[in-house]
Amino acid sequence: MTSAMVKSISTPYAPPPAGPYSPGVVSSGFAFLAGQGPFDASGARIGETFADQVRATFRNLEAVANAAGSSLQHAVRYGVYLRNLDDFAEFNEIAKEFLSEPYPARTTIEVQLRGFDVEIDAIVAVPVSQ
Repeated sequence: MTSAMVKSISTPYAPPPAGPYSPGVVSSGFAFLAGQGPFDASGARIGETFADQVRATFRNLEAVANAAGSSLQHAVRYGVYLRNLDDFAEFNEIAKEFLSEPYPARTTIEVQLRGFDVEIDAIVAVPVSQ
């Protein structure tokens, strides 16, 4: 794959990557957004409650989607990683604040997150420039 086919996306409004990866990559009309968690732009953990953490995580995803020229309103798929599946119903209610029908496809997995309760990744369509 040539670099002309793949464009790395970053933004000062979301935390920096914790390893050798891009916060997002645009290719073939889609932005592939790396997992985001409840961290501020400097990488410090934020959000005392589960709800606060979910909202912060969605705001980080939205910032990367915006840097790619899109938004979560164009999401086609997202992955949710919860420390505890008992939070599933609460997550669903908060997700409606950031996503609208038709809702994107989704997978939700319980995982052992360290020091926070949620991580979300996404694939969003990037509208063609007018």
